[in-house]
Amino acid sequence: MTTAFITHKDCMLHNLGPEHPESPLRLAAIHKVLERTGLIDHLDQLTSVDVTDEQIAMVHHKLHHKRLEAKQPTSGIAYTDDDTAMCPESLHAASLAAGSVILAVNRVLSGKADNAFCAVRPPGHHAEYNLAMGFCLYNNVAIGAAHALEQPGIERVAILDFDVHHCNGTVDIFKDRAEVLVCSTFQHPYYPERFHEIERPHIINCPIAAHTEPSVFHQAIADKWLPALAAHKPDMIFISAGFDAHKDDPMGDLNLEEEDFRKVTQVIKQYADEHCQGRIVSVLEGGYNPVPLAFSVQAHLEVLAGF
Repeated sequence: MTTAFITHKDCMLHNLGPEHPESPLRLAAIHKVLERTGLIDHLDQLTSVDVTDEQIAMVHHKLHHKRLEAKQPTSGIAYTDDDTAMCPESLHAASLAAGSVILAVNRVLSGKADNAFCAVRPPGHHAEYNLAMGFCLYNNVAIGAAHALEQPGIERVAILDFDVHHCNGTVDIFKDRAEVLVCSTFQHPYYPERFHEIERPHIINCPIAAHTEPSVFHQAIADKWLPALAAHKPDMIFISAGFDAHKDDPMGDLNLEEEDFRKVTQVIKQYADEHCQGRIVSVLEGGYNPVPLAFSVQAHLEVLAGF
């Protein structure tokens, strides 16, 4: 089994200061743990590529990229809203983050990889059709899913999101596209409180109260995600892999541990192996305590890589 591991050192250039939780230390910690455990040597390591304007426009307003360019500072930090900021290198990093998902799709569909994980930042699942928000500039996983749907043999895809925050951007982009199943577990009530109320056959929102036992999270996967996958029959699965539902993460209160992320990945992989030729592209979203983030990614990747 071949798992592509796609990243780029320039994703660390997106630096909003030492106090900002969406820090370059997130990727540094992931690389350090994967190197120390030796897992990195069992992955097909690839370098991210830039996304194109046309690929961004598959899921965002045609002026979205230009508006962000106009706001990007030449020095210092500029805010697009109260939560989302850019430094001079941010759009370069965001381009590589989104482009990595395009590359991952191409590797998996060409048969050069069984599955792929994109260790990139900034994250993407809060970026809506016409709005950057929640630390997110481009919706990386949405861009990858839209690209996949343009490839021969891919008629339906699923996006599975276990970040502690709801994937409002992904739901906004695909709420009227029934060929894209979007399943999300998330702490509720909690940020961003947008689009979580949508009820459609291809939008499966699973709100979970703070401090709930992990068993509730796993039951939501079994009771809501798996039947939805069976009904949708995706040709490919995308994972918005946010690890901020970890019990030691400062951004949430869902009390998951590394083994919970291992378990949900096993469930997803088993479905993919049985129903869509194992085709999975996973994309890093949240996770703001670098150490548990890194070990959670390790568990996630061990499953993808067949360990």
